[in-house]
Amino acid sequence: MHRRTRDVPATQALRYPMVKTAAPRTVIHSTKVRTMARMSDWVEGARPRTLPASVSPIFAGTGIAIWLGQASAPRALLAAAVALFFQIGVNFSNDYSDGIRGTDDVRSGPPRLTGGGKTRPGYVKAAAFVCFGLGSVAGLVLVALCGQWWLIALGVAAVLAAWFYTGGKHPYGYMGLGEIFVFVFFGLMATAGTTYTQALSVPWQGWLAASAIGLISCALLMVNNIRDIPTDAASEKHTLAVRLGDARARWSYALLVWIPIAMAIALLVSTGNPFTWLFFLPAAYFAATCSARVLGTRHHPALNGRALIPVLRDTGFMELAYGIGTFLAFVFA
Repeated sequence: MHRRTRDVPATQALRYPMVKTAAPRTVIHSTKVRTMARMSDWVEGARPRTLPASVSPIFAGTGIAIWLGQASAPRALLAAAVALFFQIGVNFSNDYSDGIRGTDDVRSGPPRLTGGGKTRPGYVKAAAFVCFGLGSVAGLVLVALCGQWWLIALGVAAVLAAWFYTGGKHPYGYMGLGEIFVFVFFGLMATAGTTYTQALSVPWQGWLAASAIGLISCALLMVNNIRDIPTDAASEKHTLAVRLGDARARWSYALLVWIPIAMAIALLVSTGNPFTWLFFLPAAYFAATCSARVLGTRHHPALNGRALIPVLRDTGFMELAYGIGTFLAFVFA
């Protein structure tokens, strides 16, 4: 029997000639799944390229707390533990949810634990909730130290948002709303929350730094989804990159990395030290090199598919550089 397939637009076929967007989804049967993944598989499943970005808000928020004269090393370390465990938990959660849906059956990036058949889906789900649990314990200790028990509600909201990003019947990550989650929880909440749990207040500089960190976090998600546009579109995962289309998604990425550099000017003016701009040079370097590879230049075409993986890594390093730059700018203000 002849099976009908969906036509692939000519422009998409030219840009991604090796991707079969009409390939049917397959179900991974238990006989094809290794019950015990290797340690290297679990490390890759934690997506280490995203982890430097997770501690960037802690650097930025702590730097502003130092500037306010209210810094606390134990609270900063607990905030870092919360950020790292939640980031890894989100990564395992996405691996599990995308894998059981068949979204990761055909992908441009490295094979995932669930979608790649490296271990049983239940193990990946359990790993996600273990990380959420460890992050929650660290968060409870942090809340106890600062005495602001209402922050528990924000923690619960963060866990729910992390799970339903790709989990549940109607994941909002499949609706193009993932960047909102990233901006709010990995930008505003992580950065301003770090400052608040130490100083019990957040000045406008803290909110500006939190917004900048949030935008770079969105850029990290955007470049990841630009890489996966052809396979996500075929799997009906309508990320913001899929909705915008390849060209507009790439320009959006450029804006997401350069707007924070412009916002740094206001932060520098508020410090009163004319030399603190030097601390943001590494972040500006990453913004320039990453945007050039995503947009393409006169002599080098824009990167696609797996070639964007180093850009994903370097965008994470940009966020880390921005967080450390903010920390140093306010320490030496």
